[in-house]
Amino acid sequence: MNQFPRWKYILIAILLVVGAIYAAPNLSGDNPAVQVSHDKGFNLPVEIRDSINSALTADDIPVLASETTPARLLFRFNNTEEQLRAADSIKAALGDEYVVALNLAPATPDWLRNLGADPMVLGLDLQGGVHFLMQVDMKTAASQQLDRFVDDIRVSLRDYKIRYKSVRHDNQGILVELRSLEDRDKSLTTINNDSGLNVLTVKEIAGADSFNLRITVPDTVLQELKDTALQQNIITLRNRVNELGVAEPVVQQQGGDRIVVQLPGVQDTARAKKILGATATLEYRAVDETANPVTALQTGRIPPTSRLYYERDGSPVLLKKRMIVSGDQLTGASAGFDQRSGSPSVTVTLDGVGAKRMLDFSRNNVGNRMGVVFIENKPGGIRTEEVISVAVIREPLGSRFQTSGLDSVDEAGQLALLLRAGALAAPVEIIEERTVGPSLGQDNIEKGFKSVVIGFVLVLIFMALYYKVFGMIANVALFVNLVFIVAMLSLLGATLTLPGIAGIVLTVGMAVDANVLIFERIREELRNGNTPLASIRSGYDKAFSTIADANITTLIAAIVLFAFGTGPIKGFAVTLSLGIISSMFTAIVLTRALVNLIYGRRAKVSKLSI
Repeated sequence: MNQFPRWKYILIAILLVVGAIYAAPNLSGDNPAVQVSHDKGFNLPVEIRDSINSALTADDIPVLASETTPARLLFRFNNTEEQLRAADSIKAALGDEYVVALNLAPATPDWLRNLGADPMVLGLDLQGGVHFLMQVDMKTAASQQLDRFVDDIRVSLRDYKIRYKSVRHDNQGILVELRSLEDRDKSLTTINNDSGLNVLTVKEIAGADSFNLRITVPDTVLQELKDTALQQNIITLRNRVNELGVAEPVVQQQGGDRIVVQLPGVQDTARAKKILGATATLEYRAVDETANPVTALQTGRIPPTSRLYYERDGSPVLLKKRMIVSGDQLTGASAGFDQRSGSPSVTVTLDGVGAKRMLDFSRNNVGNRMGVVFIENKPGGIRTEEVISVAVIREPLGSRFQTSGLDSVDEAGQLALLLRAGALAAPVEIIEERTVGPSLGQDNIEKGFKSVVIGFVLVLIFMALYYKVFGMIANVALFVNLVFIVAMLSLLGATLTLPGIAGIVLTVGMAVDANVLIFERIREELRNGNTPLASIRSGYDKAFSTIADANITTLIAAIVLFAFGTGPIKGFAVTLSLGIISSMFTAIVLTRALVNLIYGRRAKVSKLSI
């Protein structure tokens, strides 16, 4: 009599229950929904929910259900027609300050959601949404970096009291015009010894009356700066989209200067452009303490070294033209409280270059004020600038410091959000846009589901006819294998795409390979005259090494595809990998348990239905 350990039955039972729970949400379907969030990612005011409900009631649009979080409102509807009408009604009621996006919200029961069971995440080709290909302006990125080098050179020359006529950049690099041979020699030493400038290549310009220097940025340094700008833009765009609550966005590099952005579930291209196009940057500037901004506004007499800005409440403020630190040098920001006063504050973290510049400035300006300028570039070339914070410098600041002077905890959280998601290291332009409608996505789902069902049913019929009872056992294992794949995709939060469905279809065909090997081995043992129970034991034992070798080599190929592939290839590799792992368990362990339940407990078996 074959022996099968009881602990394996318990393990199988536990896995079946867990698999069923985490696969179940995919049977619940979706509700057409409208998602409302602030266009800058702020928390929504409490009264906005009543305003939306009033607008929907006035237009006679029934709401199936609604969900509320501090930064997002989600309204579910019975059908797509009501969803579209509701979106128009909400847009009319709220105006352009809020993002109103069409979405598909999972209709998962609350008890499953409380267990962390969510449906599979559907990719853009299945769920619908918008796709953008964005070009990063690398010329501007290089020019901005040259401007920073020009500012740093000027500061370095002034610090060492070196006389110069001008420092500017042109098509050949940076030109420094000095007043004497002595000034030129001192500037050579200064630039070469400065830790922030020693990456530059400095050459003297020959001439009897020329005391100029030609400074160029090495190609390796320039390429590194461009790569950094690209990665900074990717992080910024990803943070901005995530903060706005778009479900499972895709933001990734394509080539050397392009970024792909996919927003599943978002159907309004204009609104999606607003989310991405309204990217921003930040600038830290010193407040001009020598002039009155109100007087300067009234008389029009603005100091030549300063510029007039406006705070968010409309109050004028004079800031120095020379920038201290820009937003692309910011690595983090979080809201909190000032330990001294207990008032709300924002803690900011800068990179190495930004920290040095902030330390040099703040060391000499303790007690003076510093302004944070938020610059927003909107679609259509619209540019807005506002001072979002003016704070007093209490002590020399380094890589990490607090911005205080805020009125509320909510304002501190909003400022931290703007700081985290605001800075673009280089301008971007949308060069390609594509919208996948929910109807096309649904058509893809139906065709993909049909392909899985057809392949599954054909395999079931073949196995049942050819291997009889053992074939039915393999069919049960195949069904459980599908459940496990869906459960793992849901549990891991992996995105299912059309190539991913292709991986599942392939897995359905491959999953029975192991059982075919085992069953044929059992039949061979029976032909050799072994008893039925001995043939079962021998078939599973002797086929295991062949099954393991075949599946491990395929798994290695899937891992390589995932490591080196991009979007669609990764989706295929994920489902193929999960399918291989699951099929190894179901084809060997689960079928052995079922065979043992049918034949293993008998004292004597005269014939196998195989």
